[in-house]
Amino acid sequence: MKTRELGTAGLKVSELGLGCMGFSQGYGPSGTREDAVTLIRTAFDRGVRLFDTAEVYGPYINEELLGEAVAPFRDRVVLATKFGFKINRDGRQTGLDSRPEHIREAVDGSLRRLRTDSIDLLYQHRVDPLVPIEEVAGTVKDLITEGKVKHFGLSEASAGTIRAANAVQPVTAVQSEYSLWWREPEEQVLPACSDLGIGFVPFSPLGRGFLTGRISSSTKFAPGDMRGKLPRFTPEARQANRAVVDLLENIGAAKDATAAQIALAWLLAQKPWIVPIPGTRKLERLEENLEATSVTLNADDLKAIDDTAARIPIKGARYPEELEKTIDR
Repeated sequence: MKTRELGTAGLKVSELGLGCMGFSQGYGPSGTREDAVTLIRTAFDRGVRLFDTAEVYGPYINEELLGEAVAPFRDRVVLATKFGFKINRDGRQTGLDSRPEHIREAVDGSLRRLRTDSIDLLYQHRVDPLVPIEEVAGTVKDLITEGKVKHFGLSEASAGTIRAANAVQPVTAVQSEYSLWWREPEEQVLPACSDLGIGFVPFSPLGRGFLTGRISSSTKFAPGDMRGKLPRFTPEARQANRAVVDLLENIGAAKDATAAQIALAWLLAQKPWIVPIPGTRKLERLEENLEATSVTLNADDLKAIDDTAARIPIKGARYPEELEKTIDR
């Protein structure tokens, strides 16, 4: 697999990474730990070098799982994790917390669970309105000086926040949702990243599975699957949004590729510093996703996709209203 560079400080990663949240939460029953470790190690064998987790996934158990899985080749991969949520003793998430003392506590825990001496890429998971971003960036800057962290990242941050943080500690990567059915980052965030030399890491690049074409208006989500509570995944929204999948499948038919592969290839074609992190728990889906790096979309293909997508109104918000309030805009 080819490599791409995030930021200007030399952080080189595979052009596709692996989002690991689904091994521990978010999409119903997660399968066995053994199966997850096997898939992560298979991803490494196939060339994946960027693995993404967070302390809140589980919470905690996702970092532990990833630490175990990559232990045999830790020095050959980039581990990204995140801080920024309050987590009660019973494991419940209870709001945001990016106070300097909490960042340090979170980092020490992540280092232990990931079985590593240094976190390659540390993201603030969500912007905390009660803590100035300059204070957050300054704390991460100190952690970098101390050797506990190598690179600083932000997740779901606005362009203004990105610029303010970067003025204190250079930001290597920004992570936000981005795909053909969520293009808001194109308005301000991607231009800011381009101006500042910051890499961009799209999460949910396959629209939480919807862009694969395997979810219909009649799909029933398992207990614990977050999609059952998302406005964009109501049966009515799924029916209306099917037009995006039709577009991907039509392009794919001409390229001998699946809808998922076209969705990922489209992202890879946007900028050379964009590195999507699709997640999966299935080996066949991993193989399918990685094959997207072999799909070429030329200028005419990209124009056709953009022209058609511009005429498709997307129905439904990404998150329920209370979660939307945690997004920095």
